[in-house]
Amino acid sequence: MTLRLTSTAFAEGGAIPRRFTCQGENISPDLAWSGLPEGTRTLVLIVDDPDAPDPAAPRMVWDHWLVYNIPPDVLGLTAGAAPADLPPGSLQGRNSWGRPGYGGPCPPVGRHRYFHSIYALDCVLPDLETPDKNRLLVAMEGHILAHCALVGTYASQA
Repeated sequence: MTLRLTSTAFAEGGAIPRRFTCQGENISPDLAWSGLPEGTRTLVLIVDDPDAPDPAAPRMVWDHWLVYNIPPDVLGLTAGAAPADLPPGSLQGRNSWGRPGYGGPCPPVGRHRYFHSIYALDCVLPDLETPDKNRLLVAMEGHILAHCALVGTYASQA
């Protein structure tokens, strides 16, 4: 089997509903994964936007949510997953707003792409004390068994 990530909130390449953005309830969409490779010890979820601040002239990747050490027996996260709802052992990193937790799409201009990426790792990562994405990626180096992404789009609405 191949690692796969899906959501009932939006299809691959489809529009992310307003509910999951800064203009709505600003809650995380439901996510489900399947096809974990043998030897998976934990999962990492990274949600980011490579089109910031303007898709016509992107200058940075904006990180929306970092969750690591998700146990492999967990098959997904429910919509609106708060820190208390995360599976036992799961830890969060610091998003581009400088805090842990989910921050929904909030593009200043244009239609942006939002990559919801899941990584299967062959190890449990140490407590990285609310790392930023770069520190998390360094800790993951050499431990990624598989990776896939679900991409949704959003443009701010008046």
